[in-house]
Amino acid sequence: MILACHNLNKSFGDQVIVKDGSFHIEDREKAALVGVNGAGKSTLLKMIIGELPVDGGNITLAKDKTLGYLAQHQDLSCGKTIYEEVESAKTEILELEEQIRNVEQELSHLTGTALEEKLSTYHRLTSAFERADGYAYKSEVTGVLKGLGFAEDEFSKCVDDLSGGQKTRVSLGKLLLTKPDILLLDEPTNHLDMNSIAWLETYLLNYPGAVLIVSHDRYFLNRVVTKVIEIELGTVMSYSGNYTAYAEKKRQIRDARLKEYLNQQREIKHQEAVIEKLKSFNREKSIKRAESREKMLDKMVLVDKPAEINTDIHLHLEPSCTSGNDVLKVEQLSKSFPPQTLFQNIDFEIKRGEHVAIIGDNGTGKTTLLKILNHVIPADSGTFTLGTNVKIGYYDQEHHVLNMDKTIFDEISDDYPALTNTRIRNILAAFLFTGDDVFKLIGDLSGGERGRVSLAKLMLSEANFLILDEPTNHLDIASKEILENALNDYTGTVLYVSHDRYFINQTASRILELTGNTFINYIGNYDYYLEKKEELNKVYLGNTQVVETTSSAPSTSKLSWQEQKEEQARQRKRQNDLKKTEERIAKLEERNMEIDELLAQEEIYTNSVKCQELAKEKSSNEEELELLYDKWTELAE
Repeated sequence: MILACHNLNKSFGDQVIVKDGSFHIEDREKAALVGVNGAGKSTLLKMIIGELPVDGGNITLAKDKTLGYLAQHQDLSCGKTIYEEVESAKTEILELEEQIRNVEQELSHLTGTALEEKLSTYHRLTSAFERADGYAYKSEVTGVLKGLGFAEDEFSKCVDDLSGGQKTRVSLGKLLLTKPDILLLDEPTNHLDMNSIAWLETYLLNYPGAVLIVSHDRYFLNRVVTKVIEIELGTVMSYSGNYTAYAEKKRQIRDARLKEYLNQQREIKHQEAVIEKLKSFNREKSIKRAESREKMLDKMVLVDKPAEINTDIHLHLEPSCTSGNDVLKVEQLSKSFPPQTLFQNIDFEIKRGEHVAIIGDNGTGKTTLLKILNHVIPADSGTFTLGTNVKIGYYDQEHHVLNMDKTIFDEISDDYPALTNTRIRNILAAFLFTGDDVFKLIGDLSGGERGRVSLAKLMLSEANFLILDEPTNHLDIASKEILENALNDYTGTVLYVSHDRYFINQTASRILELTGNTFINYIGNYDYYLEKKEELNKVYLGNTQVVETTSSAPSTSKLSWQEQKEEQARQRKRQNDLKKTEERIAKLEERNMEIDELLAQEEIYTNSVKCQELAKEKSSNEEELELLYDKWTELAE
């Protein structure tokens, strides 16, 4: 055991964060800390590192073990370049390297005993350098930086000039390279693109120490962790398995507790009705029976009703009218911010009812495309056309559609003046804004609160074409699941940008990957995309590296949406034919073996007529098998 937390207690005034909470982390264990926004996850991490005091209980780190912590937000100012700051994690190796260089310079000026002593020092230092894997540290630093999404030409940028998200990635890279015995990571995937998240998953899976992660990224947690620690209403519970296993066990436990509670309540009501009836008989024997049952009820240990957490937003998306079948047509669209070309001559169509996810690395132009479609910024060239009766509802991750100087109430009432004050309050209450909360300024809200206001406006828009930019950012897991259910029940059309792979898996019927200045089309969810990515990259981008692909790469028009569906139908038919061919081959080969066994039996080989029949059947089978073998080869290729 590397970390043990026993009977922890922490409150802020009347708000109980944790009460008598206990859990532990084993050596090399990968665990998640989950809970709704405000449950106290970050607080618990800060208590472990000593940044916040505990009100009661004990936190024990195993002797001689080191602990590393990544906060959600980084205020990093060091005057160093990105490479220098991450490289500073290897201070011990850098100091050894400097000592070795100094000794090398001194060696040329020494002789005799002094030379021998200095050579001994040199061998000791180089041995220590080798044990610390000193010869590989530069490639390790480069590998981590590239894994976290930094290009080599960015290594020389000054850390002080970076955005908050970039500083978080620098801090994460430095922390990973220090290799503490236990890593505490607070939302490490927030500022990473999909490729970087996949890299981090692999890194953490192979990490030699223990890891405790706070994250709302369910796909990431499913891949990395083997234990989930939940903090809910001040109670801490541990579950073995990944996120999906935890969610299922939690549901089962809650269902069992609710069932036990309801059964007991039913029994109590039944007994009370029987007692009342017995007393109404007004007979001594009946009254004694009633009193006996009352004593039994008094001794009953009451089961607590499972606590309801009032954090569920109520989101129902319904279009006011049905659009035409053709919702959006994009033709030869291009956009650049010189010297960078984001996309060039892209073509795609979206039909009514489709749920299309746009994915791609950071900086490829996904959000820019949505802004073009919403007339926020212009395209350089090309056109896009909306279909008949298409009404757009736009969710902007930066919440530019919200007025920061307005209150929440005014933001809704100004855009929807026909709504009564009561109706507005009811809608805002459904998104967890109650009482005086509705008079808070938009500019004073957290990212998650602004997201809830934007979702409320989206619901009121009654649009039939939703365009969403990172809709799950700042949402906790419960809110993400509510949004997923709302989108899956939505009868309109959806186009969205997201890095949330679990969300994409649950809601997308089609994926457009923006890579190499063009789009690659996948008809399926994220798991399907992973399965087909390499194959379709070759079709669209040839064998060149995606990052080096120029505008000469074929656009999505080379394989239209309809052509892809037809191709997939052909592939399914091929697989069917292959399976039937294999089954027929197996059947004929089995029959030929039976014939051989029959021909070895005396009653058969002494019967010339039967022999001829079997020999003829086998010959016919052999002829068919030859054709089937050829067919199988053709289908398999």
